[in-house]
Amino acid sequence: MKMMAIVLAAGQGKRMKSKLYKVLHPVCGKPMVGHVLQTVQEARCERTVVVVGHGAEAVQAYIGDGAEFALQEKQLGTGHAVQQAEPLLGNEEGTTVILYGDTPLVTSETIQALLDLHLSTKSAATVLTAVVPNPQGLGRIIRDDAGSVLRIVEQKDCTPEEALISEINTGMYCFDNQKLFQALKQVKNDNAQGEFYLTDVMEIMRSGGETVQAYCASDFAEGIGVNDRIGLAEAEGLMRARIVRKHQVNGVTVIDPAATYIEAGVVIGSDTVLYPGTVLRGSTVIGEDCIIGPQADITDTVIGNGVVFKHSVSVEAVIGDESAVGPYANLRPASKLGVGCKIGDFVELKNAELGDGSKVSHLSYIGDAKVGKDVNIGCGAITVNYDGYNKAVTEIGDNAFVGSNVNLIAPIKVGDGAYVVAGSTITHDVEAGDLAIARERQVNKPGYAEKLRGRAKARKENSKNH
Repeated sequence: MKMMAIVLAAGQGKRMKSKLYKVLHPVCGKPMVGHVLQTVQEARCERTVVVVGHGAEAVQAYIGDGAEFALQEKQLGTGHAVQQAEPLLGNEEGTTVILYGDTPLVTSETIQALLDLHLSTKSAATVLTAVVPNPQGLGRIIRDDAGSVLRIVEQKDCTPEEALISEINTGMYCFDNQKLFQALKQVKNDNAQGEFYLTDVMEIMRSGGETVQAYCASDFAEGIGVNDRIGLAEAEGLMRARIVRKHQVNGVTVIDPAATYIEAGVVIGSDTVLYPGTVLRGSTVIGEDCIIGPQADITDTVIGNGVVFKHSVSVEAVIGDESAVGPYANLRPASKLGVGCKIGDFVELKNAELGDGSKVSHLSYIGDAKVGKDVNIGCGAITVNYDGYNKAVTEIGDNAFVGSNVNLIAPIKVGDGAYVVAGSTITHDVEAGDLAIARERQVNKPGYAEKLRGRAKARKENSKNH
């Protein structure tokens, strides 16, 4: 049996009051429609059609070849929106799931359960429902005595008795594909909104003797649609809690879940501990037995096993096993640390590769550099990589020592085992095993400090007199 999906994403989303099209607003780092598309993919849908309208170009640019597209030029209701997919799916035999692009919390497990009920009961339609504490504004599920669905009534069309029902329509369904498009041809717009409701298909099918079922989600949050910034924040909070729980179940210790932010694509190994203030974004991968945080801001970074990372920032970096970063370090894109490296306080790396066991302990900038193994770079050292026009590379060999307050004027090479004396400004290559010193010889002038103080005092007195 072929499985298909239609994702409705044509609404304008005026209540978001945003230049960004509604379904592209991110929840835990991924646009809402991206979460929905991932759900239908995990539910093994073979074809997916996204119905677009307002902001169609932006939505299509984000999704790319991840789905087919149908355009709803005028927003005339959910039934009308689904009809726009008929040229693509109308001749298909199988089952079609219908979801909304602004419902990022629905899970593939729930969609799979919906499909299972639909197929096992040989229904023409099955609606996903939820029991909510406040159904105001939502379509109510009207069941018969046997529990089958009689109809779905929108809020504005509810009688006072129907308005008291707490089981609501989430807006997600599965249908026999052929019967769906046949029923849509019979839908009329004689309602308070003057729109073609997809919900009317249920009553049309039931009147035609078809079976209509409903599957009630165990978590009503899965049916939440985001319509404004308040709803966006609520969805963010619910998903964030769900993501944290998933990692906890998989063996990650999260000291304070409420103070920890983890985006949907992050992977974390077991026995890693996350301290408060940790922010993990994008495609970050963290190994086992790590200590992350407090106050760790990590984006698109790969971290090995046994790493300690605290009070620091990393973007698009790679950190080897047993390394330590922080506090107050900044790893910029293309920074790569080998095994057992140490990056200390107020150190910044950019496009720099450090071999195993190398250390930059404090107050240094290492940019556009390739550093060998077991190198020690002292406090205040700088690779001077930019002349105002071009970037140049610094190369430092294995077992080299770079003293404090050293400037390495790139392009330059420091050989294996070389020693650069503190306070030097190095402008020429240092061969392996050499010692380099580049600073003026110190001169002491006996008693001259008192002369300087006397002159300063005289100038001060003179300025008072004038």
